[in-house]
Amino acid sequence: EVQLVESGGGLVQPGGSLRLSCATSGFTFSNYAMYWVRQAPGKGREWVSNSNARGHTNYADSVKGRFTIVRDDAKNTLLLQMNSLKPEDTAMYYCVKSKTDIYYPDGDDYWGQGTQVTVTL
Repeated sequence: EVQLVESGGGLVQPGGSLRLSCATSGFTFSNYAMYWVRQAPGKGREWVSNSNARGHTNYADSVKGRFTIVRDDAKNTLLLQMNSLKPEDTAMYYCVKSKTDIYYPDGDDYWGQGTQVTVTL
């Protein structure tokens, strides 16, 4: 059974940092692209960042230079280091497994339950 379990969300002030973690099981982690998607209240889902199976990464313009995605194939874990957080980063963050070794839109396979990030004074 495939499982994706996010952790690390919380409440932080603007300019602060958080590190999200996604622990996975039930599949060969190193063979698949993984990515983060967020959804703010009342808004649609937004792709944030992906790490393809060979480690190539991409970022949404809104987070480029502030967020870093890291995959640890030995631990079957996906991380998202978020620095210089802004109120507009407030959202539920989901860890997503791709169907293949690369990311592509609508290529989602499994989702975690999400972890809430709130950036506010």
